Amino acid sequence: MKSIILKSKLAILVLVGLLCQTTVKSQETLYPFKDKGKYGYINKTGKVIIPAQFEYADKFHEDLAVVRQGTKFGFIDSKGKMVIPAQYDDKTDGYFSEGLACVKNGAKYSYIDKAGKTILEPKCEHAYKFSDGMARLQIGIKFAYIDKKGNVVIKPEYDAAWDFKEGLARVQKDGKWGFIDKTGKVVIDFLYDDAFEFSEGLANVKIGNEKNGKWGYIDKTGKPVIEAQFDKAFTFSEGLACVRIGGFKNGKYGYINKTGKMIINPVFTGAFFFNDGLACVSTSPWVIGSFKDAKWQYIDKTGKTVINPNSDFASDFYSGLVYVSDGGVFSYIDKTGKTIWTSSK
Repeated sequence: MKSIILKSKLAILVLVGLLCQTTVKSQETLYPFKDKGKYGYINKTGKVIIPAQFEYADKFHEDLAVVRQGTKFGFIDSKGKMVIPAQYDDKTDGYFSEGLACVKNGAKYSYIDKAGKTILEPKCEHAYKFSDGMARLQIGIKFAYIDKKGNVVIKPEYDAAWDFKEGLARVQKDGKWGFIDKTGKVVIDFLYDDAFEFSEGLANVKIGNEKNGKWGYIDKTGKPVIEAQFDKAFTFSEGLACVRIGGFKNGKYGYINKTGKMIINPVFTGAFFFNDGLACVSTSPWVIGSFKDAKWQYIDKTGKTVINPNSDFASDFYSGLVYVSDGGVFSYIDKTGKTIWTSSK
């Protein structure tokens, strides 16, 4: 009998686990939209799930989204319920990360949990989101890092600093950039004139000044993997990285793989990361340092144009949809170019 009871309990636990998994999987992605000056949310089919009612709305992260009512920020759930009242003057990074969100009232920063409870109140000039279990703070004119208990794990000794990613953070000292681990140990020495965070195991770094410097890529030991040869280089996304050949005004953008091979030739005047298998690019001409009537389209990883909405601004695909504009009329389109939702004219 005892064995039967234990088996029954186990079966119930398995069933509950499956139901929880089903619930998580069934939660649909919601997309913020703006119509007649107000923000709301649609689902992937274009159905309005949360009517336009906010002065600002951001994407959902960890089941909550930051919105603005009047002049104050708060957080809603996927049903539009204000679960954390709109009571903050500002938000940092605009979303929950690792269970906490950074908010601001006056000059005071704090970290709150998903119930709106204040968890940490660091004394600092600026605070940022948690990433890899650490959050960076500006204390005075230097940068430090704290853990989720509020302990200063890495003292304020850096002139500039960015979030931890893939276990390392890029930091600046005496005009040079290097990388530290979460104990504060310098893992990659201060050798670079500019640097970005690690992504997919590689970081883009620059050697030389703004005029003559070149960009390449290193691994987490600091070993050069792709020779510094590009006039600009960006982080890897979905196996490809955007690079520029030539100066800011006249250079062209293309895409390389992790061996440094040019996979998509540099023919674009503007280009962004790959998301959902597509990247936003433009061939619009530059005139006096800016685009002339910029129009944006989407290419696949072979460089083929697959969607050409001639959008007025650049934006990335997010869970199968992208926000575009045509003459001030805003729409969401899918990866076939089909219009899913359009704002009022």
